[in-house]
Amino acid sequence: MSKPKAKTKKIIIPVTGMTCASCAVTVEKALSQLDGVSGAFVNLASEKASVEYDPNRLSARTLAAAVSDTGYGVALEKKTFGLTGMTCASCASHVEKALAGVPGVISVNVNLATEKATVEFPTGAVTMADLKKAVVDAGYGVIETKAEEGAPQPDEVTETTRRELRTLRRKLILAVGIGFFMLLVAVSHFTGDWMPAFLGNKYLLWALATPVQFWAGWQFYKGMWGALKHRTANMNTLIAVGTSAAYLYSVAAILFPAFFSEGGREANIYFDTAAIIIGLILLGRFLEARAKGQTSDAIKKLIGLQARTARVLRQGQETDIPIEEVVVGDIVIVRPGEKVPVDGVVKEGYSSIDESMVTGESLPVEKEAGSQVTGATLNKTGSFRFTATKVGKDTVLAQIIRLVEEAQGSKAPIQRLADVISSYFVPAVIAVASIVFVLWFFLGPAPALTFALLNFVAVLIIACPCALGLATPTAIVVGTGKGAEHGVLIRSGEALETAHKIKAIILDKTGTLTKGQPVVTDVFTVASFTEGDLLTAAASAERGSEHPLGESIFSRAKEQNLKLAEATHFKALPGHGIEARVNGKAVLLGNLKLMRDRDIALDGLEERATTLSGEGKTAMFVSLDGKAAGIIAVADTLKPNSKEAVGRLQRLGLDVIILTGDNQRTAEAIARQVGISSVLADVLPEHKAAAVKKLQAEGKMVAMVGDGINDAPALAQADVGIAIGTGTDVAMEAADVTLISGDLRGVVTAISLSKQTLRTIKQNLFWAFAYNISLIPVAAGVLYFVFGSSGVPAQLQFFLGDFGFLNPVLAAAAMAISSLTVVSNSLRLRSFNPARL
Repeated sequence: MSKPKAKTKKIIIPVTGMTCASCAVTVEKALSQLDGVSGAFVNLASEKASVEYDPNRLSARTLAAAVSDTGYGVALEKKTFGLTGMTCASCASHVEKALAGVPGVISVNVNLATEKATVEFPTGAVTMADLKKAVVDAGYGVIETKAEEGAPQPDEVTETTRRELRTLRRKLILAVGIGFFMLLVAVSHFTGDWMPAFLGNKYLLWALATPVQFWAGWQFYKGMWGALKHRTANMNTLIAVGTSAAYLYSVAAILFPAFFSEGGREANIYFDTAAIIIGLILLGRFLEARAKGQTSDAIKKLIGLQARTARVLRQGQETDIPIEEVVVGDIVIVRPGEKVPVDGVVKEGYSSIDESMVTGESLPVEKEAGSQVTGATLNKTGSFRFTATKVGKDTVLAQIIRLVEEAQGSKAPIQRLADVISSYFVPAVIAVASIVFVLWFFLGPAPALTFALLNFVAVLIIACPCALGLATPTAIVVGTGKGAEHGVLIRSGEALETAHKIKAIILDKTGTLTKGQPVVTDVFTVASFTEGDLLTAAASAERGSEHPLGESIFSRAKEQNLKLAEATHFKALPGHGIEARVNGKAVLLGNLKLMRDRDIALDGLEERATTLSGEGKTAMFVSLDGKAAGIIAVADTLKPNSKEAVGRLQRLGLDVIILTGDNQRTAEAIARQVGISSVLADVLPEHKAAAVKKLQAEGKMVAMVGDGINDAPALAQADVGIAIGTGTDVAMEAADVTLISGDLRGVVTAISLSKQTLRTIKQNLFWAFAYNISLIPVAAGVLYFVFGSSGVPAQLQFFLGDFGFLNPVLAAAAMAISSLTVVSNSLRLRSFNPARL
């Protein structure tokens, strides 16, 4: 008999970087050689690889890795969507496995706290319908947002949550109402039958318990069935099995009373136990859902910042339109007190803008023609018009929201450990509960079946690992959100966790410690010339110059409102300076070598230049008609908060190092100003990553802070790369953390936030395990042997009954409290404030 042919799948992989037929052949060969690939064809024109493979032996990740290993890229698409029905870490794990099983999917990340899934796959290889089917088949739901490709919409974020909460509230009211009534009936039975007898009728209690069990509690059965289809178990399994055991035992005791009676006494029924357990668990979930909503307040605040409408100039008319209709190139008008609707460049007008909602900086920023403006910032004083340059998903605000959402959806390494534990935890609990049932049924005292059932249900309910699943993601969500509020964008949970371990921090000098723009710092003149004479001559000669030093002199003259003259006979002298004629006078502006070549007597200025050079400044000599007129010193000055930030980093116990391509003298001058003793100077851009590696080889966890394209390799090499938000997009793309405002104190904020978040995660994990591990033995009935024949003390009988068995109702309450403890502890992070001096 012939062996059945393996079922193959076809996947189209977009390949980037191919330039010739040889490239296509290389990729095709690499794919064909994989064990499990039955056919591979690469089309150079369409830049796509068509691969037939056995999904049981190969994954899309392996195929993509094979392409990458040949030196070419794979165009990947990322999809993020909401999920419903998840209640614990096991649920998140099941959804992850279901999505990972979709042919074509390369990576999956499911976050329980945000209830979102992020799936990555080769562009076009997977449809949303494929992903939705996988989730639904696993027993969970999918929420798709309409505005996925545009700017986020505030209403979409909250409406689904509100709808879920309304449904949950209705179920909660029914379950708690009926459960409370049944509790009163039970109390009446034990305290003198003060309620009418018909209210305790077993058939009435059965009728009341049924809608609680199968309507209010239907979600538990649905979740259990989804897990069973994948041959796994989760929190829903524990609740469904536990409450069903109590419910079905009670039904059987009514239908077959003779079988369940012991010693001529009717068996107890436990409809009240099943109903109250479901009511308490739904109450816990309702409160938990509300609390979890607060953990993502940062995202809601960011989305709520954007303006709803924009006033644009079209065909000479001012028109108010929805923000979604603004297009690049539109002229937008903003009046005092209004929000800037989108990103752009000021065309005309002058104003000051409050950018605190985006950068965290409290002081308004002056804006004039040519200035960049950011959407969602608040116009304070004047009116202005600007040209829209970025709209929709391309605005700074939309990108910040995307980065924060990705960070909140990512997993910290410590969470992966919790996920592994929870994957074994549920099956282990079911096994323990089953053993407890068997032991009490066969070895326990009469009524053995009752004791066995109570302990079985109590163990299942007390051990639900929902708190374990919430311990890490809730803290990550609040932590990254608080970072965004203070102008610190943390790209992943891993970066947030790693930041607290940093031992050394490398600071790029230009643009990080310093402003990155040279300014005139000193002007020295000889006796017969004034500062105005010097600046007028030099700035007139440098007018129109594109050299940064020349621009700084021209800017200084403009600040002093000096009247500049037209320069003639201009000539650049490479490596020396410039010469020109201004107002009929011969002007020389340049270095010491130029002065010596032209035999200019410096009258003591040379010593002054040496002093300035020792301070990290560039000294430029000026001569008029062959006579030394003075020195103009230019330097890239420190940012206002650099010294304060370095001091804070050092107080955190970090080794702070300056890294720069500048010469040793300039680097040391800046280092002295900020109080840094370690300097790496004359480092070429391509060697910056090597400097990071060298420190890592010494066993240190290294952070790198930079702003330029040349810093990108070092940022990627560092354990935590921190980009200055005022720098290049390439640097920000390579970094793990972005400081939106460019203020170096944000590094201190990131490290402090990391420490506090990790401390919260550890506290959460402790409480999650403490509840489960400490109460499982109690639920299993060990206290029966502690109290023995003497019985339980009166003050404990409410909790443990007469024999020392934990009431399953209290087990449900303890489980709900454990989840609320974890979420509430994470919410304490909302009070985080950046460290102050």
